[in-house]
Order: sequence, then structure tokens, then C-alpha cells
Amino acid sequence: MRQELKSLLLRAPRLTLAVAESVTCGQLQARVGAISGASEFFLGGITAYTLDQKVRHLGVERAEAAACDCVSAGVAVQMACGAGALFGSDLALATTGYAEPAPAQGVAEPAAFWALAWRGPDNRWLNRAGKIVCPGATRVAAQALVADAALAELLAHLRATRAVTLSA
Repeated sequence: MRQELKSLLLRAPRLTLAVAESVTCGQLQARVGAISGASEFFLGGITAYTLDQKVRHLGVERAEAAACDCVSAGVAVQMACGAGALFGSDLALATTGYAEPAPAQGVAEPAAFWALAWRGPDNRWLNRAGKIVCPGATRVAAQALVADAALAELLAHLRATRAVTLSA
């Protein structure tokens, strides 16, 4: 997966990537950074755990995030777009969620949202988001599952869009 991701990002036109994380707490950045030559496409990332930091650094809308404890597809999209803007990247990936049950929030099992954002032809952010539930997973296992799911979505997006570019 790592070499394919690198190859797809570096294919002409070369694309750059940024990351915003909450629930995965740096695991996305570590996975991307583990790719040999990551500095050719990875611009950086931010781990923003609290509402205040998501608002300050990623431009997340405070009222929307507060209403859902910062855990929704919409917040994940705002985080991804914010990371893309912060680092000036072509693509951005974000995660937010619960790595373990949170009874006070009505969360019975680990679950998270991922979002992928990319610049469209008019330079506006387009996006896709999804949810992953990790029944029975430990905190660390849930974080790893969410990071893997987000990277799999990035890879699927690149496979689809790069195939269109090559056949056009």
C-alpha cells in the first residue's frame, strides 16, 4: 500500500498531502511519514484533540463542533479542509471520533469519522467522508483501524482519479 500511495501521489501532476487528526493521535502522520521519500509529497499534519484547537488551527465551526462533541462527518470534513488550507496541499485527510466507549455521549463502542478533501478544478475543496465502527476494539486497536481505513479511502480515491487522468 505504501509504495502504491507514493507512486500515485508522485505521478504527474504531482499531488501533495496534509493530515488533521484527533482520534488517531498522529498515527496517520506516522504511517505516511514511514514511506520512504514522503517529503516529496507529505507537507505535514496536525493533531488537534480539543474543540478550541480544532477551531483555532483548522477553522472548524465552533457551534457545529460543540453540538456533536467534535465527532461527525461534517467536523471531519472541516478538519480536512482546514489542514489542506493550513499546509497548502492538494489533498487532505482527517479523522475524529471515539477510540473507546464514551457512555456520557451515548457511544457504546469505538467509532470515528474520516474525511478526504481535495482541490477541484476551480480550486474549491471537494470532499468525501465516512464512518468506521470498531466493535470490541481496544483503544489502540481502534486508533489503528481508523488510521488504516482513512488511508484506504485515500488510496481508493487516488486509484480512481489517477485512472481517469491516465485514460483521458
